[in-house]
Parts: sequence; structure tokens; C-alpha cells
Amino acid sequence: MKKPLILIFSILLIDQLIKIYVKTHFFLGEEIHVAGNWFILHFTENNGMAYGMEFGGDFGKLFLSVFRMIAIAGIGWYMWTLTKKNEDKFFIICIALIFAGAVGNLIDSAFYGMIFSDSGYEVARFMPEEGGYSSFLHGKVVDMFYFPVIEGHFPSWFPLWGGEEFIFFRPVFNFADAAISLGVILIILNQKRFFAKKEELTETSLAADANKETVVTDTPNP
Repeated sequence: MKKPLILIFSILLIDQLIKIYVKTHFFLGEEIHVAGNWFILHFTENNGMAYGMEFGGDFGKLFLSVFRMIAIAGIGWYMWTLTKKNEDKFFIICIALIFAGAVGNLIDSAFYGMIFSDSGYEVARFMPEEGGYSSFLHGKVVDMFYFPVIEGHFPSWFPLWGGEEFIFFRPVFNFADAAISLGVILIILNQKRFFAKKEELTETSLAADANKETVVTDTPNP
């Protein structure tokens, strides 16, 4: 459990250091071109899910924050049980990535509204005298990584989006989002390694149970 914990705390530290720096040094919408036009630090905030997706106003924001807390508790419990059962260490690392990313974004949602001033008209201040811009669980998630690697327009014959602008990758995201995505991608790429053994063990167990039942059924009565 030591390595997953170190990974979790490292991700949280890096994620929060980046977010706090951006929050306290950038105007909302301000950007810096790190590598031409394909890697940009662009400060934005969102009220909802990863990669800027949103859901249902204030009530939706509260619902998502509470849902995050429940999901994090479930993921944490699952990771703990995997450790206790000495499951694949790489699988535990993948779960730790997802857990750390979820916690990183929950910190924003839970506390940033209470400890920072609004970024709408000025660079945000930490612990302003007049109080933060929102209440507990109503904070905004800070995003900053923008990779518009490919830009162009859909051809006119393309269904639904014909002639519209095309950008890949359009969503602005943060370090926590990247950790979640990496964890999920690694699980998908290694699903045979992670889950094939369990399926084999289940099939072996079912076969053994069936054999036991056959033996008991075929045993003659004295």
C-alpha cells in the first residue's frame, strides 16, 4: 500500500500546486503559449465534470460534488480490498491514479469557493477578507492545459457538423483529469492481464463445484 499512497499524495501535491499558482497568477481566460499554438496554458473554470462538462446549475453542482464524495469513498474501499487480497500491483496503481484525480477535483469543488475570491474581474486572492466567492461544495474546478494540436473545418458534406470549426483536442483539463484518464486507459489496455486470471479462477471453481456435485450424486447409498 506504500507505493499507491506515495503516488496519490504526489499527484495531489502537483495538481494543487499547479491549480493554486494558476488561480492566483492568471486572469480568467488568460493564456500563455508554452509550445507554439499546440500547447497552451489557458486558465478556465468549470462547474461540473472533467474536461469542462457541466450538469444542471447549482443543484447539479451540489449533486456532482456529493456524487464525487460517494464515488471516492467507493474507489478508496475497493483499492484497500485489492491491497488486502494482494491483487496485481499495477492494477492497484491504476486505481490509485483514478482515486487521486477524483480527490484532486473534489478539493476544488469543496474548498476553492471558500478560500479564494472570484476570478471574474481580477486575479484571485487567497483567503480574502470579504470571504470566498462561494460556499462549501460549490467551488469551481480549475483547468489550464489546452492542446489544440489539429485545427480546421469539417467538410461541407460531413453529417451534423459540416462546415463547422474542428479542433483536436478542444477540452481544457487539469492534472487531476489527466491522472483519471491515464488510469482508465491503462486498465482498458491491460484488461486481459487484470481480469483474465479472475475469469479463469471462477471457471475453475465452478468446474470443481460441479465435479463435487457429480461425485456426491454418483456415490451409492450403503
